Amino acid sequence: MKSKVRKIVTIVEETRSEMGRAVDPPVRRAAAVAVIENPFAGRYVEDLSSLIDIGEELGQLLGERAVAALGIPGPKVESYGKAAAVGENGELEHAAAILHPKLGAPLRKILGKGAALIPSSKKRGGPGVPLDIPLGHKDAAFVRSHFDGMEVRITDAPRADEIVVAVAVTDGGRPLPRVGGLTKDQIKGEDGLR
Repeated sequence: MKSKVRKIVTIVEETRSEMGRAVDPPVRRAAAVAVIENPFAGRYVEDLSSLIDIGEELGQLLGERAVAALGIPGPKVESYGKAAAVGENGELEHAAAILHPKLGAPLRKILGKGAALIPSSKKRGGPGVPLDIPLGHKDAAFVRSHFDGMEVRITDAPRADEIVVAVAVTDGGRPLPRVGGLTKDQIKGEDGLR
């Protein structure tokens, strides 16, 4: 691998009840998170293409781990998202380079599709900073029931010279959705929107 990985963490969350009502089947979310060395920490570098390549590697690695944690085949994944946090000696552009669309190509391959943009977030922070991974339906961005997020944090990362990178996938939308809009059974999957 091109990246120097210090740690990988996988988190699975399963919601079985919401406001005293059963969620059946339960909604599951999984995030795979890597803590990597930031090769450009503390200095300005014009060409960030090596971080883009690292993002592509991480899209494969983290995508495989997140889907495996859900315990379902990739094509059964309904929504996805990605996020990164740089330590204090990094810049937001380092997170943007890692989350470049090249990260999405191997993730989409694992999922068998993924017509919609992969929602993303970037931030700078110190060890334990919460990372909010935005989620959206993988094939139709207008499916409101899948507008969601998953919070993760690694207590000892990112250090000043590190980047925390996360990919999240789900097997459903929010528990008990009821705000209207396009439903998943109405998806055409042609333009990534509907």
